Amino acid sequence: MSAVVVLGGSRAEHIAVGLARLLKAELGEVEVTRFPDGEMYIRILPNVKGRRVVYVNTLQPSPNDALMETFLALDALRDLEAREVHAVIPYMAYARQDERFKPGEAVSIVTIAKLFKSLELDAIYTVDMHLHRVTDPSKLFGARFRNLTGVHELAKYVKHQPELRENAIVIGPDEEAEQWARIMAEDLSLDYAVLEKKRYSATEVRIEARGADVEGKKAIVVDDIISTGGTIVEAVKVLRELGASGVAVTCVHPILSGNAYAKLQKLDLLDLAGTDAVLSPISRIPIAPAIAGALEKELSL
Repeated sequence: MSAVVVLGGSRAEHIAVGLARLLKAELGEVEVTRFPDGEMYIRILPNVKGRRVVYVNTLQPSPNDALMETFLALDALRDLEAREVHAVIPYMAYARQDERFKPGEAVSIVTIAKLFKSLELDAIYTVDMHLHRVTDPSKLFGARFRNLTGVHELAKYVKHQPELRENAIVIGPDEEAEQWARIMAEDLSLDYAVLEKKRYSATEVRIEARGADVEGKKAIVVDDIISTGGTIVEAVKVLRELGASGVAVTCVHPILSGNAYAKLQKLDLLDLAGTDAVLSPISRIPIAPAIAGALEKELSL
């Protein structure tokens, strides 16, 4: 019996399978059902007493249900006397409300962090989490905290398509995305540029070029999240106005809320791909390799 067991929540069983294979660990099972009144029932099936446990669940879709399932499972693992509990949360919900922007607002990431802290976990791993105003996530969450990136996996995907990266430039669709554009550009040995986003309302976003030399080149757009698709639609429009010969779009977390997928399909893109950190119609790139390396180091495997 392996000293390490990997367990997957209902939204990340596919990631758990990949992690168990890469870590050469046992793949356990978690039973998740509901009582007639809608309350959630969680049962950890393998014997975890004295063992090191990696529990993985991503908090999309339906983040409220996903959080309750995750908290119940992690707390149960402590009650069942697991030696170590490592929580892998590829998509951390509620992270964008990291400040009180208006009087009376709940600062959601602080509340969520308090709940995680109460579980006394050994480590927490996230992927490209929004951490703009969180300076010390380990202190906030009460555990060793690793914010990993899925952009290297996106770059590997592009690298295996030579026709896509030939005569190409990497584009960050806004200033925030520069960090991901830089990583992908370095991995692919390409130049990168960033577009400037100006938000006029909750639904109206305009993007203007800032030093983006894309004339006659293929533009490979990279971002952490695609939610409504508004930013990407505007970015593609600007890139074509600048003379890009074609546009491909990649992201780590393809939330694709509402009619976002339909909007993206209408753009006639060279490619549209995301990781499976969040499952969607474009989730073709496994996120497990991005997480496995950090776990191997942490667990000394």
